[in-house]
Amino acid sequence: MTCLLLLLGLLHAEIRFDVKPLPFTLHNGAAGDFRLVELMVGGTALLDYDNDGCLDIFFANGAALPSLQKTGPPFWNRLYRGDCKLGFTDVTSAAQLEGEGYAMGAAAGDYDHDGHTDLFVAAVNGNRLYRNLGNGRFSDVAAQAGLTGKIRWSVGASWFDYNNDHLPDLFVVNYLDWQRDTEPRCGTDRARFYCHPNAFRPLPNQLFRNNGDGTFTDVTEPSGIGAHLGKGMSASFADFDQDGFTDIYVANDSMRAFLFRNQGNGRFEEIALEAGVALRDDGSPIAGMGSHFDDYNNDGAPDLIVTGMINDTFLLFRNLAKLWQFEDDRARTGLLLATRQLTGWAAAFVDFDNDGWKDLFFALSHFPRLERYTGSGSELPCRVLRNSDGRRFSPALDVTPPAYWRGAAFGDFDRDGRVDAVVTAIGQPARLLHNRTEAGKSITFRISAPGAVVRLTLPDGRTLTSHASTSIGYASSSEPVVHFGLGPHSKAAKVLISWPGGQQQTLTDLPAGIHEVKRP
Repeated sequence: MTCLLLLLGLLHAEIRFDVKPLPFTLHNGAAGDFRLVELMVGGTALLDYDNDGCLDIFFANGAALPSLQKTGPPFWNRLYRGDCKLGFTDVTSAAQLEGEGYAMGAAAGDYDHDGHTDLFVAAVNGNRLYRNLGNGRFSDVAAQAGLTGKIRWSVGASWFDYNNDHLPDLFVVNYLDWQRDTEPRCGTDRARFYCHPNAFRPLPNQLFRNNGDGTFTDVTEPSGIGAHLGKGMSASFADFDQDGFTDIYVANDSMRAFLFRNQGNGRFEEIALEAGVALRDDGSPIAGMGSHFDDYNNDGAPDLIVTGMINDTFLLFRNLAKLWQFEDDRARTGLLLATRQLTGWAAAFVDFDNDGWKDLFFALSHFPRLERYTGSGSELPCRVLRNSDGRRFSPALDVTPPAYWRGAAFGDFDRDGRVDAVVTAIGQPARLLHNRTEAGKSITFRISAPGAVVRLTLPDGRTLTSHASTSIGYASSSEPVVHFGLGPHSKAAKVLISWPGGQQQTLTDLPAGIHEVKRP
């Protein structure tokens, strides 16, 4: 009986992080002119760029305004090499990743299958593709790869395999038609403020097909993606209808969201309205920012979380796994009341306490100059809401000091089986949230194929489901793994991996720990 009580206490211990400042400070170049780009910076990416088994961190950084140029080291993008012991060394210059222009977000992935993780950097004034040369250095090959062209304000990007050819394709999230020299002035000379997104025209997102020879083909128009103009802030990926092809959700700012259903023939059908994920349940759009697809209630179907602005409430859509339909689950789970007074950026489903239920993480902060509406400061703490058996998210736990938090990425830095986080904040050092929760054991699968679905059966018969995707939150890229908390168990009884293209692989009696899994 005593052992059982101790076990129950362990599995319900409070989620706890040690907050460690990192040497990077996010600079947005604000100079009192209230330019909209100042608000949106903040992406980060986790990768193992030197293949030493330890997670490294890349930070996208802003630039001077109005020039949009990196005028010195404070505006450089940064790469820090990790040592698996929470120590980090700045290797930016050696890696040749200082960057150019006003960067927003980053996506890490091995696009050329040479065994070295590359970086795509989304920016206001020209995106970059940095190929990892394998010798500690990167080279910008965007032009050679066919990724240059008309410059659009891109917030983020993601690697995924839309046509199941085993090659990572690139989806670029574009925001709005912002021009430095013609940006409108909002407010008065005595009381300036940031213009609402409604003052700008929308843009299409972009899809680039990987040709397998180091180049890409722009298939934005033939795929159907280009027919839909929005103000994209994030994209999330999952096979929501379980037909074997990865679909795309795009959170739009103050416009209805998009859900691009992959038809399997190279084309996408936009069905957000029909599926019930385009708008809030009262028919209103929200200021959609961060998003994430994953299965929070362990029913085997990927659900959707989306952050918004104060009074929007964040959106939680439960996948009904039939007729391509989702149901608004905010009220039942407690998220409606818990988020009404919040403004959120990054969002993620992550099992921080390894109990087998994915918790919620939010990077929060209001927009500046909202104090008269909120009654308090615009800086907010990051917050975790614990998943209680897939039915409710509570209680809410503040895990950082208040700041203008933006991007977040998730991975296990010290390889202890608990998921840590890196978060960025405008004008402040980024933070590493080292997970110190008294958690149960976990099992982690390193999977290089985005879109692979993993179904894990515990010894007690309970089934957990997740999928391989680094596109989590806002403008950021997380560790390329699939992580499951095992609760009171020390192994997985059965694991079924469904690979893009239809192959399946079954593993049995896998112990807790990290497992490298390759396509059969």
